[in-house]
Amino acid sequence: MTTTREHATLIRRLFEIGTMRFGDFTLKSGVKSPFYIDLRVVICFPDVLRRIGVLMAAEVSRCAGDRIAGIPYAGLPLAVAASLEGNLPLIYPRKEEKSYGTKRRIEGIYEAGDRVVLIDDIITDGASKFEAIEVLEEAGLMVKDLVILIDREQGGRELLASKGYTLHSILTITQCLDEWETAGLVNATAIRQSREFVQATRFG
Repeated sequence: MTTTREHATLIRRLFEIGTMRFGDFTLKSGVKSPFYIDLRVVICFPDVLRRIGVLMAAEVSRCAGDRIAGIPYAGLPLAVAASLEGNLPLIYPRKEEKSYGTKRRIEGIYEAGDRVVLIDDIITDGASKFEAIEVLEEAGLMVKDLVILIDREQGGRELLASKGYTLHSILTITQCLDEWETAGLVNATAIRQSREFVQATRFG
């Protein structure tokens, strides 16, 4: 995966605003990781959110979708940024069904048969993405492509591919580690431990 100047600038900004932490963390899957990526903070930095929107919109345009769907909650701001930049309508599957009013599972306007590009912030093993895919497909929407900001390269791409879905990542954790090392932002030990962890868990 080629790292352009735009990608490199984004990677450095992501580190500057504190999205990456090194230490001992337990992931949602229960796996212990030497690093943790928290992309929820990007909403506090309009310049970063704008850069993400531009890169995501460009990737979405290659997927020929009718709608963008953001996965709550971290994926929603990124989806809004991509929607504004790419001028593509946005919908989103709710995490829980409303017990009042319309009782919608999906917010927004759509028709069965619409092709939807799913957007989220990060992917690890990919299992959690199927919850959102299921809600959309049950409503008659077509999901083939997912656009993710950072791929942790731990089996998510492969799992999705095995089910017929294509993952498009703006960045990979390898790209991030390489850029942070080149820029001297992260010490060599943390970089080495992180690379070893990614390699050891690459395919789940």
